[in-house]
Amino acid sequence: MGQHISAVALVVPDYDAGIAFYVDTLGFDLIEDTQQSETKRWVLIAPKGAQTRLLLARANGDTQSAAIGNQTGGRVGFFLHTDDFDADFARMSAAGVLFEEEPRHEPYGSVAVFRDPFGNRWDLLQLTS
Repeated sequence: MGQHISAVALVVPDYDAGIAFYVDTLGFDLIEDTQQSETKRWVLIAPKGAQTRLLLARANGDTQSAAIGNQTGGRVGFFLHTDDFDADFARMSAAGVLFEEEPRHEPYGSVAVFRDPFGNRWDLLQLTS
């Protein structure tokens, strides 16, 4: 039996703010948005064609709120692979995505670190063939 990671939880301050950034700004697909209770929703998003999804989890309480944007202790914790780095970097920059650096060309490929509006650090990454 094969295995894969189906989803990773990403704590956000608000479901709609998460959808606005990831779907409207980055262009991810909204896979599911189901109301589970008055305060809880099941919100799955993913880059177009991706198998692994992000579960946007609204912070509940002080401990979860404190983790927003720092779930990986300040490290880059998310890696968005692309097959057209230059086009995606230009599109994302034009859409207002905050890049921490200019693109770098490393032996393994092209990379630039960006942050979502909540403080999570991401790599936009195109590996060399």
